[in-house]
Amino acid sequence: ARLRGEPGLMRCCLVALAALAGLAGVADAIYLPGAVAEQFQQGAEVPLMVNSLTSTVTQMSLRNYDLPFCRPATITDAAENLGMHLQGELIQNSPYRLNMNVNRTCQLLCDPITLTEAQADDLSLKVEQLYTQHWIVDNLPAAALSIDKVEYSQLGFPIGAIAPDGSTVIYNHARIVLSVHQDPSFEGFRVVGFEVEPVTVAQTWEKDPTSEEGELKLTNCPLETGYLASDAAPMYVAGPMSRKKVDLAFSYDTFFVQSDVRWASRWDIYLSMGSSSMDSVHWFNILTSSIIAVFLTSMVGLIMWRAIHRDISRYNRVATDEEKAEDREESGWKLVHTDVFRPPSTAPLAFAVMTGVGAQVSFMAIVTIIFSALGFLNPANRGSLVIAAIVIFCLLGFVAGYASARNHKLFDGKLWQRTTLLSAFAFPGFVGGVLLVMNSISWAGNSTNAVPFGSLVAVIALWLCISVPLTFLGAYYGFKAEKLPLPTRVGTYPRVIPAQPWFLSPAFTMLVGGILPFGTIFIELFFILTSIWLDRYYYVFGFLLLVALLLAITCAEIAIVFVYFQLCAEDYRWWWRSWLVPGASAIYVALYSAFYCATRLQIAGFAPMMLYIGYTLLASVSFFLVTGCIGYLATFTFVWRIYDAVKVD
Repeated sequence: ARLRGEPGLMRCCLVALAALAGLAGVADAIYLPGAVAEQFQQGAEVPLMVNSLTSTVTQMSLRNYDLPFCRPATITDAAENLGMHLQGELIQNSPYRLNMNVNRTCQLLCDPITLTEAQADDLSLKVEQLYTQHWIVDNLPAAALSIDKVEYSQLGFPIGAIAPDGSTVIYNHARIVLSVHQDPSFEGFRVVGFEVEPVTVAQTWEKDPTSEEGELKLTNCPLETGYLASDAAPMYVAGPMSRKKVDLAFSYDTFFVQSDVRWASRWDIYLSMGSSSMDSVHWFNILTSSIIAVFLTSMVGLIMWRAIHRDISRYNRVATDEEKAEDREESGWKLVHTDVFRPPSTAPLAFAVMTGVGAQVSFMAIVTIIFSALGFLNPANRGSLVIAAIVIFCLLGFVAGYASARNHKLFDGKLWQRTTLLSAFAFPGFVGGVLLVMNSISWAGNSTNAVPFGSLVAVIALWLCISVPLTFLGAYYGFKAEKLPLPTRVGTYPRVIPAQPWFLSPAFTMLVGGILPFGTIFIELFFILTSIWLDRYYYVFGFLLLVALLLAITCAEIAIVFVYFQLCAEDYRWWWRSWLVPGASAIYVALYSAFYCATRLQIAGFAPMMLYIGYTLLASVSFFLVTGCIGYLATFTFVWRIYDAVKVD
């Protein structure tokens, strides 16, 4: 028999997806930075921009000019979108002068800066905290070369280092190498690569006799090659080797080299950064996880199909005269047919609201991953992933309201106003509260991670003007629709539940049931955490889409199996069990995140740790909502169908 009520939800999903497709077209027409190649003519200025300073120790981004670096005459902030603000990016102009195909060496960036003792100590502290500079040319981020200078090893480059004797050296000279591509199909040159080799050097200078304005020039820099890391004396700013008075001079070299890399492929080296030694491991682990998940799913499906088929045949078989004479006693899941659809006795309102919000978050995640896998959301479109996730979540408010209302009505609930309000405000309020606390911590640390007031207003406006009205609209149609017809009636009095075996206890089923979904995603979770906390690009969304589908199948199967065993034990309280068994994988996600922090990261200090805990909490709660919702919807379909297929007297 077909489960009635499905077409309504399907139509809602199709409408939401159609709206998202239209929005994607509008967004594509409005903002796609880096999507159009820019040609630079010979000698044309190539702007070099600076982004926020980042640290894997403090996780607190800083403005580039918070440190005593050379500044342009007027600091100008580049145009940024909402996603860039939320990610803590702050792109500004710089005093570096780059001209297409014009090589320069030994260029003094600005007059030497005399550091105060406080500035020297602060600079030394930032070096210890592993702060990294991030430069941008033609929307390409600067990257540092590996030791063998074969591939890019990291995004950006450190501001300094700690010498073996404990002294602090600062990288005050930059060897800038721009790779450019030329082709007869266009005029000019295109930037296809941007690398920076930082050098520490104790510079000397004097007035340039050829300069009418009394400009300075470096006296210990070979004009033919510029400074080289191998023969440069270090520039100490703190420690035993530093001088009492530190005069810090910044300089740079610029080199342009021809490249065969085409403009469309210039991001490839960034997306594969540092992965040459991990590619085989990544592919092997993804393949292994997929095979295990598919194998287990097939086995579980086969077992469940044979067991259910046997049960239904036995229940529907006409009893023989001998069996009637023996008054055959039935057992198993059929006995609870008058109670199996009895509303949950514990927090039915919360269950309905969580189902709606879980559906909203699930659709948001899968649509965002699909758009990313298709290439609409990529690193060249800075902030686009965050913007897409927020807008998609707001548009899917209709799904949250509709699903919550349908489930609340299924439970014969009358609190439609409270259901609607909780669906619209509970989860966004929780997320907003956690983010507000973390934003306050970032604000106190003078970090660019602190979201500007205007961006906060924009996010709240999106939520209030789009998500909330759509949630109310979805709830209206959900409550207006007829109650889902059930295959069996609910008895007046609940059936007595027999004693349950220990292995069907809620704690044990959650402990065991949460392992399999987590095992499906933990490898990909490692790469995602690495990209978030160690400044790497994550762009294997095709793998992520596959893992997401395997996760959904695994959550559905594991919830169905445990609920089936529970019903066979004549325990009809399956509603929360279907949610909590796959949802328990969120506990493993939180524990693995803690393990990752302890073994892979160097986070130090109260504020950075609070930021890590806050983001882990948000991720774990969202994962709980997604996996729990998938488990419940699959189990409800399963229960509805098996009781619809069996004959009930």
